[in-house]
Amino acid sequence: MDAYIALGSNLGDRRRYLQAGLDGLREVELEPVTVSSVWETEPVDCTSPRWFWNMTVKVRTTRDPLEVLDLLMGIERRAGRQRAADKAPRTLDLDLLMLGDLAVQHERLLLPHPRMWRRRFVLEPLAEIEPELVNPTTGRTVKQERDRLRDRTRVRRLGPLATR
Repeated sequence: MDAYIALGSNLGDRRRYLQAGLDGLREVELEPVTVSSVWETEPVDCTSPRWFWNMTVKVRTTRDPLEVLDLLMGIERRAGRQRAADKAPRTLDLDLLMLGDLAVQHERLLLPHPRMWRRRFVLEPLAEIEPELVNPTTGRTVKQERDRLRDRTRVRRLGPLATR
């Protein structure tokens, strides 16, 4: 199945943390098939004023959703992510956005991600790599959902994540 994952960082060396996220995905055999550019985005629902660097990736997997979630949380922990407070700044944030056409309602995971369709910092990089991906609730594409957004959060494309 195709899975879509959002990566974000607003602490420390954001480039290094995003690279750690990509490397971590490869280490757990969630090899990125497509990787968006890095987008600098105004903070939303975060206590820190420092802007985020965000990106999205497409991976292919046969793993179940909770296993993917656990792998993502392990990658975050290895990158120094601490979940001490809700909406706190983060070294690395990995969110599973969609996994195939699965709809999941579990205490630990909701799929598709319930807020992804209202967040410019998710839809801009996702539209770059998969503009025709369909919102199963509305039938609109990622590009159409992005264009309908009322969210006026500022975002700007920085370009590809520089390789080491």
